[in-house]
Amino acid sequence: MKNRTFEDFDFTDFWDDDEYAKNGYIGEFPTEEMIEEVERELGYKLPESYIWLMKQHNGGIPFNVCFPCDEPTSWADDHVTITGIMGMDKDKMYSLCGQLGSRFMIEEWGYPDIGVAICDCPSAGHDMIFLDYRECGPQGEPKVVHVDQENDYYITLLADNFEDFIRGLVNEEVFDTLEEDERKELEKVRTAAFSPLLSDLCSKCDNPVDTERWIRKVSEEIVTDKGFFALHADTRSYMLYDIQLWLYTNVYPDTTEEDYLSAYKKIIALDGEFSTGGYAPDFVTDWLTRRKESGIITCNNGIVSMTTGAKETLLADRDKM
Repeated sequence: MKNRTFEDFDFTDFWDDDEYAKNGYIGEFPTEEMIEEVERELGYKLPESYIWLMKQHNGGIPFNVCFPCDEPTSWADDHVTITGIMGMDKDKMYSLCGQLGSRFMIEEWGYPDIGVAICDCPSAGHDMIFLDYRECGPQGEPKVVHVDQENDYYITLLADNFEDFIRGLVNEEVFDTLEEDERKELEKVRTAAFSPLLSDLCSKCDNPVDTERWIRKVSEEIVTDKGFFALHADTRSYMLYDIQLWLYTNVYPDTTEEDYLSAYKKIIALDGEFSTGGYAPDFVTDWLTRRKESGIITCNNGIVSMTTGAKETLLADRDKM
């Protein structure tokens, strides 16, 4: 019988426990009660190898984030890349039953109900890694698959079981396109044309030239940090979220929260050459909620705006350039 406890597998330096991982992924060690509760909520028996791994380290970001595959995906011709492995602590945003967990991806993002979303990817929701229970049933040993939202939820088999998937993860350095991909992303944020809406918003602010340079500088720092242009829940992403709201409400001061969330995708996310190429709506609404809770953004009579002090603080960063 195949061993499911990773015997002979060296987990030394497997996990990259930076602050982002600690805040979003890594939870308390799961108790038997927690495991039963998660399985009951999901409706599936989790693989023994997954449970064993979570008892050692409950969710997180590995150093090796790439898994080779034999057919091209929306990410690359020869591999997929994960951001992190979801754990079982519901209090963590990126956990099986967390705010951006498995049921959320199925019910809100339209992913096929084939099992359990186990890993998120750098596309911020546009592809995911699933435990696939279609053949084995809810109590069986699931396969691991890549589900590609950008290609009509196309499913690519990665591994016959979770342990094989973990053993198959390799470092980004294996794929020599990463440096070239980052170069292209940097070139894009440095020179690509803004969307019509972003161009218009910049032209109507107090200092269009410096504002454009500021947006490109923050975006370049995001690419340098991540290797690609995407907005998540990190400090620089939040600054770019703030800049977009400031620009939009400067031109449209009577904007409601609903109006802004509807217009958001036309600023940077999905329009123009200077674009992230997609976005996760929940990241935007979570940023908005956090900013309202901290008093940076107000919503009076349905109208959303940044406070005077928050605007001054934000623009002070621009003026430092």
